[in-house]
Amino acid sequence: MRIVLATGNRGKLAEFEAMLAPLRFELAPQSAFGIEPPDETGTTFAANALLKARHAAQLSGLPAMADDSGLEVDALDGAPGVWSARYAGPGASDADNIAKLLRALHGVPPAARRARFRCVIAFVQSAADPAPVFGAGVWEGRILEAPRGTGGFGYDPIFEDASTGRGVAELTSADKNSRSHRRQALQALLSALGQ
Repeated sequence: MRIVLATGNRGKLAEFEAMLAPLRFELAPQSAFGIEPPDETGTTFAANALLKARHAAQLSGLPAMADDSGLEVDALDGAPGVWSARYAGPGASDADNIAKLLRALHGVPPAARRARFRCVIAFVQSAADPAPVFGAGVWEGRILEAPRGTGGFGYDPIFEDASTGRGVAELTSADKNSRSHRRQALQALLSALGQ
C-alpha cells in the first residue's frame, strides 16, 4: 500500500521508513507531492495528527498517515507539549528549543525533571475518511542538565530514557526505534489496522 507520510521532518521520515520496512507499505513524503504542511491549530496531539493526515490525503489523493508528537515536562506543567516544535517561536531550530527548555528548568534538581515523549499517529484512507485510525505511545524519562550524544533530532540530546539511564542521542537508531514513543504509537496503529 502506498501511503503519504505527512511530515517534512527528515528524522521522522527515516524512523518511519526503518520501522515499516518489514511490512508492505511504501511511504512517500508529502514533499514528493509538493505538499506544504498545514498550520497545526489543534490543542491535542490527536487533533494535530488528524489535521495533517487529512490535509496530505486531500492534496495527494492517497491514504495518509501523520504523527504529532512532543515533550511533556512535569516541572513545566506539561509544557512544551503540542507546541514542542515551536517552543522557542515560529521557525525555531532544535537548538533554540533545547536552549529555551534548559533555561526554563535552570535550578530544577534531577529528581524533579521527569518528562515524557508522547506521540499520536493518525491514518486516513481519504481526506473525508469517517473512521480515522489512531495509535498512541509514551516514552518516560527525564530532562538532562546538558545535551549528551550526537544522534537523533529534536529534544533527543537532553532526554534520558528511564529504563536504560542513557540519553536518547546516545542510542543507536535501532535502539531508539525499538523503544520510542513513535514505535509504540506505530505498533498500536498497525494493530488497530489488523497488521
